Amino acid sequence: MDEVRPTSGAQTHGLVSLIPPGLQAIYGECRRLYRDQSNPLQVTAIVKYWLGGPDPLDYISMYRNVGCPAQDIQEHWHYVSLGLSDLYGDNRVHEFTGVDKPSGFGFELTFRLKREVGETAPPTWPAELMQGLARYVFQSENTFCSGDHISWHSPLDNSESRIQHMLLTEDPQMQPIQTPFGTMSFLQIVGVCTEELQAAQQWNGQGILELMRGVRVAGGPWLITDMRRGETIFDIDPHLQQERVDQGIETEGSNLSGVSAKCVWDDLSRPPEDEEDSRSICIGSQPRRLSDKDTEQIRETLRKGLEFNSKAALPPISGQKQNHERPQSRKDSLESESSAAIVPHELVRTRQLESVHLKFNQESGTLLPLCLRGRLLHGRHFTFKSINGDTAITFVSTGVEGAFATEEHPYAAHGPWLQILLTEEFVEQMLGDIQELNTREETKLPKEYSWPEKKLKISVLPDSVFDNPLQ
Repeated sequence: MDEVRPTSGAQTHGLVSLIPPGLQAIYGECRRLYRDQSNPLQVTAIVKYWLGGPDPLDYISMYRNVGCPAQDIQEHWHYVSLGLSDLYGDNRVHEFTGVDKPSGFGFELTFRLKREVGETAPPTWPAELMQGLARYVFQSENTFCSGDHISWHSPLDNSESRIQHMLLTEDPQMQPIQTPFGTMSFLQIVGVCTEELQAAQQWNGQGILELMRGVRVAGGPWLITDMRRGETIFDIDPHLQQERVDQGIETEGSNLSGVSAKCVWDDLSRPPEDEEDSRSICIGSQPRRLSDKDTEQIRETLRKGLEFNSKAALPPISGQKQNHERPQSRKDSLESESSAAIVPHELVRTRQLESVHLKFNQESGTLLPLCLRGRLLHGRHFTFKSINGDTAITFVSTGVEGAFATEEHPYAAHGPWLQILLTEEFVEQMLGDIQELNTREETKLPKEYSWPEKKLKISVLPDSVFDNPLQ
């Protein structure tokens, strides 16, 4: 990657005509905000993605934003990506599907970084951060939406900063636009601390973003990231955790429907040497895989619970679009986030199990209280999808429709996909028994939890156990 000064601000007809139409549309929205910065500094991919280069974003434009003193909004650098939407319209990167459809992935990323005293040029590290997120989108074909959260598990600028994760929201200034190749919007990256990410996981991203808008040093109305911020919003205002987050979880539950995880499950009702053992799920010598329908079902449930960071962060990305038109209800459905109904694959029968053993690594295990309190007690479901293979574990409540686990047969397997139905009474019991997993401090492993009367066992194990998915 290299820094250049583009000709995006050229006003002569001849030069403008050389600029791809999708690029012109985004430049037009940028010029609406930055009339005096027609030729911004850019970071550009030396070898374009469509020529075999590693970076999907052709450019990242960087603007100096003076803020808004009347709203107490500080001066900052404003970064805008170019490449997630369709810039060219000739199928070199994105398939053109119509002017009334999303352009490319339907969005570009933005980022607002506090300008430090004496800075005369924007730091370029946010460009590489945006390229990393773009690579995830291109490789997984999962898109982002406002309220999503991203576990990064490392300072965004590779410093010693506490800002190690991200939330996404609508950019407060840039408006959705119609381009010649479809519609698109601008999603802003917001840097957050670990405690803020955890609160977003346990409650919802939009709620935490709204709290951050009310705290100037945490971002303020425009959610400007300050990499030198040393305090979380909960350090600044301790009442926010109990009065807003905890109360929100209690009344609304969590919007997090699933995560990528290090997990396996065993069918204790079968002898270990049985070829149908759930860990490897084999038919003869061929490994049994999830059907296309099940894969799409879980993919939609997780929406974006796929690993994209080489640091193997868990859970990397998750969240779901909120449907504000749908009335609040304790009844949820495994079909509610997918157009495909759950119809078991004809070649893979659904098996009822008598006894199961679930195994999670520590990071996944700490999400079990969230799964139970924030999801199942609100009539919802939660999925752990293994990063090591096709294994998936979905917890469902009695209010979930479309599940193949039932109150009569609470443990049911469809290939390597296990569903566990838990009654509200049992969920309350489990929460009391696993309450030590609520702590943010690392606990001594392994941890074993067993409910003999329910024929259920859960183990929280070191990461090394999951190096081999069949272990």
